[in-house]
Amino acid sequence: MSEPKNISIDEYNYDLADERVAKYPLPIRDSSKLLVYKDAQINETTFHSLAGYIPEGSLMIFNNTKVIQARIVFYKETGARIEIFCLEPVAPPDYATAFQQIESVVWLCMVGNLKKWKEKQLSKAITRNGKEILLTAELIENNGLTHHVRFSWNDSSVTFSELLEVVGELPIPPYLHRDTCEKDNETYQTIYSKIKGSVAAPTAGLHFTPEVLESLQAKNVQIGELTLHIGAGTFHPVKSERIEGHEMHTELFLIKKSLIKNILDNLGKIIAIGTTSVRTLESLYYVGLQLAQNLQADMTDLKVTQWMPYSGENQLSTEASLQHIIDYLERNEKDYLELGTQILIAPGFTYRIVSGIVTNFHQPKSTLLLLVSAFVGDDWKKIYDYALQHDFRFLSYGDSSLLIRN
Repeated sequence: MSEPKNISIDEYNYDLADERVAKYPLPIRDSSKLLVYKDAQINETTFHSLAGYIPEGSLMIFNNTKVIQARIVFYKETGARIEIFCLEPVAPPDYATAFQQIESVVWLCMVGNLKKWKEKQLSKAITRNGKEILLTAELIENNGLTHHVRFSWNDSSVTFSELLEVVGELPIPPYLHRDTCEKDNETYQTIYSKIKGSVAAPTAGLHFTPEVLESLQAKNVQIGELTLHIGAGTFHPVKSERIEGHEMHTELFLIKKSLIKNILDNLGKIIAIGTTSVRTLESLYYVGLQLAQNLQADMTDLKVTQWMPYSGENQLSTEASLQHIIDYLERNEKDYLELGTQILIAPGFTYRIVSGIVTNFHQPKSTLLLLVSAFVGDDWKKIYDYALQHDFRFLSYGDSSLLIRN
């Protein structure tokens, strides 16, 4: 397999006018348009009709992550606005534990208007249940584009999760060019979101309604869930001329042993909802590959790096790789696999697990467009040309596509 390092990102560009970007969602989630690509042919329908295009007996896998209110705004006495965008927990590093912290927690953050932050601490008075709480933020480590920020508050009865619910804002994508509104708190979450941790929604899932899920189950489509917490890197365009100059962000995922067993039993029938589910599922092969090469490996030793799929050492069958993960989890009496992936899926990549993808329409010159191209080949141009010519709405709040491999 050839490495994609020499791919020119300009080959994955197209003209996306700002008016084609959906700034707000439709009033009814499943009334959005759906482009269906199958057997190299394109059809158009509405998302409400999705079940009619999914093969009976498929296993459809969703990302159940929940977007947190990760943006906290402080104002200095001068009126200067400093915006802190929480990316991932540092101390403690576990999401669930970090959200349950009382009095203090450290997060990796991006900071807007950093040059104005000259004091040791910023402070903000907030009111929760009629009680005033003083929240402070202290910049404790500068890592270039990101920073370690310690948040402290003077009420040990309040967790950081509860604090974010009061003081935080939902971080809608920057390309919407608008402030977060109250309605976004509902519409920028999937109806099946459960596990807090993302700073962006798995947007392909925004189209699902209870009625669509019921129609899928009526067609004997199995439903599975995994968790991948989406970082701000999902919005970062590829700025280097060649792909080799782009560094993928690492994202933490969690997938249960029972689902891995179900995937093994249903290879050839796996439909991934969104690119985050794709990245998680395709990362599994490379986890199993590492375990095959080192049966004594610990979960802390495992990580899927961005160039791993292109190393040329990938001769293990998908079935054997998944079985290695199952065996590892059973040996160690673990019910789930949890680790980071930095996987880059680009032309030259071999899909081993995913047979179909539900996904929105992505930004030009993005790694997500590379992922789509790796799945459908040069037909990505035909798909995007059709969407542009037939008034499809683009990006997070836009319409979607169902892509099925030949």
